[in-house]
This record gives sequence, C-alpha cells and structure tokens, in this order.
Amino acid sequence: MYVWIWRHLPGPTALRVVEALVLFLAVVALLFFVVFPWLEPYLPFDRVTAG
Repeated sequence: MYVWIWRHLPGPTALRVVEALVLFLAVVALLFFVVFPWLEPYLPFDRVTAG
C-alpha cells in the first residue's frame, strides 16, 4: 500500500517526502478531530468501577 502511494506522488524524492508527511499529518488530524470524538462515547474509558 505504501509503495502504491509513493509511486503515485508527483515530483522528485524530496518533494515526495514532504507530500507523504503532509498526507500523514492530514490522516492524523482527521483521526483526532473527527473519528476519535465520534468514537469516544462508545468506549468505556470513563466508566471505571472499583469494587
């Protein structure tokens, strides 16, 4: 999968590294600002019971 992404990025190697880093940061931002907040109510991390 990473080879496929690398082959489809335009430009020389230095530009590809920058583009891959931007792509990675975009995915991380999407996870932190969209996916994780949507998923948080379904996770039991704040429902701790001590017996």
